[in-house]
Amino acid sequence: MRVWSSSQMRSGRIDFRPAARRSFALLALTAGVFGWQCSCALALDASKPNGQPKIPVQSFSSVEQALQAGVQDLMAGDAQSSVQALTYAADGGQPLAQWKLGRMYARGEGVPRDDAKAYAYFERLVESYNEDDPDRPDIAAISNAFVAVGVYCLNGIANSEIKADPERALEMFQYAATNFGDSDAQYNLARMYMDGAAGLARNNMRAAQWLALAADKGHHPAQALLGHLLFLGEGVPKQRARGLMWLAVAKGAALGPKDEWIRDLYAKDWGAAGDDDREVAEAYISARGKDGREPPATVTAEAKTRGFIAGFVALPGMLRPFTAAPPPNFGPPEGEPPPPPAAQ
Repeated sequence: MRVWSSSQMRSGRIDFRPAARRSFALLALTAGVFGWQCSCALALDASKPNGQPKIPVQSFSSVEQALQAGVQDLMAGDAQSSVQALTYAADGGQPLAQWKLGRMYARGEGVPRDDAKAYAYFERLVESYNEDDPDRPDIAAISNAFVAVGVYCLNGIANSEIKADPERALEMFQYAATNFGDSDAQYNLARMYMDGAAGLARNNMRAAQWLALAADKGHHPAQALLGHLLFLGEGVPKQRARGLMWLAVAKGAALGPKDEWIRDLYAKDWGAAGDDDREVAEAYISARGKDGREPPATVTAEAKTRGFIAGFVALPGMLRPFTAAPPPNFGPPEGEPPPPPAAQ
């Protein structure tokens, strides 16, 4: 490498133009060759070495714009393309993006299933929730996140730092059931009372309260379990016809293999019922509708004449503890995400 003297540089007698021309020529040649190689590579191989399609790097002017782009991709049925935009928006603090990514990782939609990542996104929503803003438009996503964290805490996540924590699961379900009226949370809370989980005394009466609230919202697992409790009278006043009604309603809404327990429970109790019970149950179904819902005013009127209904719709603190033997462990926890196979 040639070294110029300081005097030559100060005198200004050094002519850099020939060297510059050579450098620019070499740069142009290199760029041309490189560009030709890239174009050939792209033409011959449009995928990553692992076989997955390349995802172009996008830039977003704001987290709102990224969220909109991600949602548009999801609506177009392209979950994979939405990941980059939703991740950008989630990292920028967009709750809806965090919730959508949590669901995607929990279900393996557009991304490999990763329960630990799903839990992390749902947990961020739970931790960021501010009780001073109860009317925020994304409250349904917040409620679902509470339930999801509860389900993960109830079961734990294999091969991760998330271990089973029934006490925290109880806290999540209680909060979502009470503050958001979430039917999945109400169902899971009822199950915990029936199973005596997290140190709770087994209490079918309190379980029936929460099941009744969820059942009246059209939650068919809650309808089935409430119907079975009422039919058998296990820890609650026996109401065989009303129990059959709830079981019939739940069976009508049961879908897929995961609801097979509902169909089995209906067949068992309906087969054990007498003709009178079935006839009255059919009258109940006609009066309430196929989904089993009843106008609030009708429920209130009935509660005045039937004390046990008043007990079901009361809050847990209004009833004395009642310990009873739990029924069999019917059905899985409800809500996002699907628990591991060993557990929904």
